[in-house]
Amino acid sequence: MYFVYILQSVNMPEKHYTGITEDLTSRLAQHNSGSVSHTSKYLPWRIETYIAFSDVSKARSFEKYLKTGSGRAFAKKRL
Repeated sequence: MYFVYILQSVNMPEKHYTGITEDLTSRLAQHNSGSVSHTSKYLPWRIETYIAFSDVSKARSFEKYLKTGSGRAFAKKRL
Protein backbone atom coordinates (compact mmCIF):
# COMPACT_ATOMS: atom_id res chain seq x y z
CA MET A 1 0.00 0.00 0.00
CA TYR A 2 1.02 3.58 -0.66
CA PHE A 3 -0.15 6.36 1.62
CA VAL A 4 -0.64 9.98 0.66
CA TYR A 5 -0.62 11.92 3.89
CA ILE A 6 -1.14 15.44 5.17
CA LEU A 7 0.69 16.44 8.33
CA GLN A 8 -0.21 19.36 10.56
CA SER A 9 2.25 21.11 12.86
CA VAL A 10 1.18 20.80 16.49
CA ASN A 11 2.70 24.16 17.44
CA MET A 12 1.68 26.05 14.29
CA PRO A 13 -1.65 24.52 13.13
CA GLU A 14 -1.67 26.59 9.92
CA LYS A 15 1.44 24.72 8.69
CA HIS A 16 0.82 21.57 6.65
CA TYR A 17 2.98 19.13 4.72
CA THR A 18 1.84 16.65 2.08
CA GLY A 19 3.81 13.54 1.18
CA ILE A 20 3.73 9.91 0.09
CA THR A 21 5.14 6.79 1.76
CA GLU A 22 4.80 3.04 2.08
CA ASP A 23 5.33 3.11 5.86
CA LEU A 24 3.31 5.86 7.50
CA THR A 25 4.51 5.21 11.07
CA SER A 26 8.22 5.38 10.30
CA ARG A 27 7.76 8.36 7.97
CA LEU A 28 6.01 10.33 10.74
CA ALA A 29 8.88 9.42 13.07
CA GLN A 30 11.36 10.76 10.48
CA HIS A 31 9.46 14.04 10.26
CA ASN A 32 9.31 14.36 14.05
CA SER A 33 13.00 13.53 14.50
CA GLY A 34 13.97 16.56 12.42
CA SER A 35 15.67 14.53 9.69
CA VAL A 36 13.37 15.93 6.95
CA SER A 37 14.60 19.42 6.09
CA HIS A 38 11.23 20.70 4.85
CA THR A 39 9.47 19.91 8.12
CA SER A 40 12.21 20.35 10.73
CA LYS A 41 11.29 23.98 11.50
CA TYR A 42 7.76 23.24 12.69
CA LEU A 43 8.14 20.21 14.97
CA PRO A 44 6.27 18.25 16.17
CA TRP A 45 3.87 16.99 13.50
CA ARG A 46 0.69 14.95 13.67
CA ILE A 47 -1.12 13.10 10.92
CA GLU A 48 -4.16 15.09 9.86
CA THR A 49 -5.30 12.86 6.96
CA TYR A 50 -4.04 9.86 5.05
CA ILE A 51 -5.41 7.96 2.08
CA ALA A 52 -4.26 4.48 1.04
CA PHE A 53 -3.69 3.49 -2.60
CA SER A 54 -2.77 0.10 -4.03
CA ASP A 55 -1.40 1.72 -7.21
CA VAL A 56 1.73 3.86 -6.81
CA SER A 57 1.01 5.94 -9.91
CA LYS A 58 -2.43 6.91 -8.59
CA ALA A 59 -0.89 7.79 -5.23
CA ARG A 60 1.77 9.98 -6.85
CA SER A 61 -0.84 11.69 -9.02
CA PHE A 62 -3.02 12.44 -6.00
CA GLU A 63 -0.05 13.77 -4.01
CA LYS A 64 0.91 16.00 -6.93
CA TYR A 65 -2.69 17.27 -7.15
CA LEU A 66 -2.82 18.05 -3.42
CA LYS A 67 0.28 20.23 -3.83
CA THR A 68 -1.47 22.47 -6.40
CA GLY A 69 -3.59 25.47 -5.47
CA SER A 70 -6.85 23.70 -6.24
CA GLY A 71 -5.63 20.58 -4.43
CA ARG A 72 -4.83 22.58 -1.29
CA ALA A 73 -8.28 24.18 -1.46
CA PHE A 74 -9.85 20.72 -1.87
CA ALA A 75 -7.93 19.34 1.11
CA LYS A 76 -8.80 22.32 3.30
CA LYS A 77 -12.50 22.01 2.50
CA ARG A 78 -12.96 18.24 2.20
CA LEU A 79 -10.19 16.50 4.14
